[in-house]
Amino acid sequence: MQDPFTSKTGAYRISYPLVSFLLFLSLVGVGYFIADMGIIAVAALLILPFGFFFLVKIFENPVYSFFSVYIANFTVLGINRYIMDAPLGLTVDALLALTYVTVFFHYFYKQFDWSKLNNMVVIAAVIWASYGILQLFNPIVVSRFAWLYSARGASLYMLLTVMLVFILMDKYKYFKTFLYLWAFFEMAGALKAMVQIYVGLDPYEKYWLNVVGYSTHVMFGQLRAFSFFTDAGQFGASQAHTAMVAAIIVISTKSNMERVFFFLTAVLCFWGMLLSGTRGVWGVIGGAGAFYLATTRNYRLFIFGAISGILVFSFFRYTYIGSGIYFVNRMRTAFDPKNPSLIMRLENRAKLRPYLATRPFGGGIGNAGTKAKVYAPNAFLSNIATDSWYVEIWAEQGVVGLALHLALVSMILIKGSYISMFRIRDPALQGKMAAILSGIFGIMVSSYGNGVFGQMPTGLVVYSCMAFAFMGPQFDAEIQEKTLKK
Repeated sequence: MQDPFTSKTGAYRISYPLVSFLLFLSLVGVGYFIADMGIIAVAALLILPFGFFFLVKIFENPVYSFFSVYIANFTVLGINRYIMDAPLGLTVDALLALTYVTVFFHYFYKQFDWSKLNNMVVIAAVIWASYGILQLFNPIVVSRFAWLYSARGASLYMLLTVMLVFILMDKYKYFKTFLYLWAFFEMAGALKAMVQIYVGLDPYEKYWLNVVGYSTHVMFGQLRAFSFFTDAGQFGASQAHTAMVAAIIVISTKSNMERVFFFLTAVLCFWGMLLSGTRGVWGVIGGAGAFYLATTRNYRLFIFGAISGILVFSFFRYTYIGSGIYFVNRMRTAFDPKNPSLIMRLENRAKLRPYLATRPFGGGIGNAGTKAKVYAPNAFLSNIATDSWYVEIWAEQGVVGLALHLALVSMILIKGSYISMFRIRDPALQGKMAAILSGIFGIMVSSYGNGVFGQMPTGLVVYSCMAFAFMGPQFDAEIQEKTLKK
């Protein structure tokens, strides 16, 4: 046993000249780092212990890493308004890569069941990603560097996401956690939008609005809420998507806790949707609602929903009720065929049509729309706004790419609907599957007028829902097994 009075402690060893010198150099380095980087350096040093804990946990269970991707998916673009010029957009890519590393080590000494990846969703994702990679060799591409920037959202995220869902999210509790996490961030987004409209913008948001978003986010003196999303268009579509999924879950669930939580989600997100002033949300609501009614076998609900849809359409299209309220009036313009924004979009598509008629593979990923001006400022496609997700695919990947994309997503929806309707016995689970499939179709319809399908956070959510829809029978068997054990 050591004598506590004579043994040398760690504090004593600091007095050694070499140790003291190294400690001094470390403190100088930290001080210089803070002086050079400012608040970012302080934040990095504070986060460092949590980062170490995070790494330990995700290597213990890669599911935590997968959920971290979704946290980043909803937050990093909003944070960019506060930490400018930081490459936070690559955070999702880095976390996806990290998740694959954790999966590799997790299965290093275990036998992996490759049959998990033998399904239509993964095959469709591989086909779509392969077509996107082949676009590198498109002979009419002006800038191949643009492909490196845009191919992730256009082609690769789908494959990277669905594979992780099938590998890691193979338990019903993970699916429910996904739904709750998604709803939580969307409710937070709705509350942030209310603060922007009813309280006001903070200095960083005002700066972004004045420098970037004023022309599209202030209409007739009224702010369109954008929350912590990239813009009001993406925010509104995402809120409508979540609201419809939550509303369908409320109809089908038997759990009082789920009913209360998702009812609150639906109410807040419908409110957030209106505050965004985004007219494309009607595509999400109409598409999701119609899909759910078409696939439900509840004929009373079908009749009620159809009548409700007709009444809502008639209210906005043929009446002037509520026109004194800005948000109602803004939404009403979505039903006006003479709306200037709609006419401009149709004119842009007319300009693209003769150019793309002789280019069946398009102009190359990242080479169309205003975003392409960075890489090819004088190119024809760079000077025409694409606006729509489908127009973007058509311009960048041609009619071949557009047809392929629509065919693959349609097949996933059809097969997913068959699974939901005929292969799932638990009514609550069937309702959840119907909800996420209806949400996918709603986003598809909305993407005709806006580029929401491939944008964050909607893209990763939709791709995950595609995979979850095909895991329904597996979850159903798990539920039935637990029921029998009770």
